[in-house]
Amino acid sequence: MPATAPAIVPLSLIVSFGALFLSIFLVQLGSGALGPLDALAGSVRGFTASEIGLLGSAHFAGYLLGCFVMPALIGRVGHGRGFAAAAAVGAIGALLHPVFDTPLAWAGLRILAGFSIASAYTAVESWMQAKVENAARGRVFGTYRVVELLGQAASQGVIALLDPASYVAYNVVALFCCLCLLPLTLSRSVPPPTPKAPRLRPLKALRLAPTAAMAIATAGMTSAAYRMVGPLYGIESGLGQAEVALFLVLVVLGAAAAQVPVGWLADRLDRRHVLIALSLATVATAFWLAVAEGTGAILAGAFAFGATAWPVFSVASAYANDYAPPDFVVELNAAIILFFSLGAIASPLLAAGLIDAYGAPALFGFVMAAHLVLVAVAVYRMTQRRVPERTTPYRYLPRTSLVLSRLFKREGGHGTD
Repeated sequence: MPATAPAIVPLSLIVSFGALFLSIFLVQLGSGALGPLDALAGSVRGFTASEIGLLGSAHFAGYLLGCFVMPALIGRVGHGRGFAAAAAVGAIGALLHPVFDTPLAWAGLRILAGFSIASAYTAVESWMQAKVENAARGRVFGTYRVVELLGQAASQGVIALLDPASYVAYNVVALFCCLCLLPLTLSRSVPPPTPKAPRLRPLKALRLAPTAAMAIATAGMTSAAYRMVGPLYGIESGLGQAEVALFLVLVVLGAAAAQVPVGWLADRLDRRHVLIALSLATVATAFWLAVAEGTGAILAGAFAFGATAWPVFSVASAYANDYAPPDFVVELNAAIILFFSLGAIASPLLAAGLIDAYGAPALFGFVMAAHLVLVAVAVYRMTQRRVPERTTPYRYLPRTSLVLSRLFKREGGHGTD
């Protein structure tokens, strides 16, 4: 019999996903630039480090709220209207920054921003989950990951072009929030039916994989502290605005460069060994940044820090899924977002308080302490549990919404313990 011809992806499907990817890229450009912009603008306005840290914590509080509220909202008004509402909330939050010029008011606006980005990702990923076909699945996932990383890098670079003391900078952020509506509203693709929202059972997830839960919370602490308070470290270390932007971009590039080798190791070794190695390497790179002097040393440390700290989330997620029965996978990944968000909510305020008390290097002292605790937990848990017989393939997982786990669940099987 002749070989079966590969399925051809319909042009309409390509166009549909192109609109989704462009929309989420524009969402990332606006919302991703807001965090470092607030740190720089707050510093110009005389905010303390703790007040700037509060903004980061507020962002992730809104992010967590959006992850759990948006699925129900989509069920009431649909994907397209839900996405439009998220974009509007994000634009409003950006535009009101120059109007209410106090730390507490900005914290409230950052809750809106966090809610907006989580809600936008939820709407887009729900749309993808319902529309993706088996023939196009690998290409859709690969493109989505590339777009997500490019959006992260570009959003950090945007701040090099903006004057943080000017209201125009926040207009530009709001402009991206408005532009993200155009690709979806001009697409002829019909929105899909609403997916069922996952249940939240964090205690079951914690009992299932304690090491993974700890690692995910640590990843949240590390990522949020760096993204939201890292610009303060850069300013106090003598970096200019363009250099602070490069400092943030290099972390993303380091994370992207590490995904393939880390994934190769995570699929062949005990994932706890990989987590321990990554955490110890993160401790080393954090120490490097704590004592680094000179722009070159700081920027090189940023790239190395991204390569060691950022893959922790994906390795820990894969390890947690190794133990998840098929009927608990989506609920587990809802709990993963919760664990990440709890770490992310707490860390900017804690890290900023340490900077206020001990100076800029204290940011990386905080990171070192968090990862040393993770190493201790992982070593202890290795004495309590063996490696699972079946493991899930390692995949880079953007920390975006609750529904992305369905896409990965449909792509491949999950092991049980």
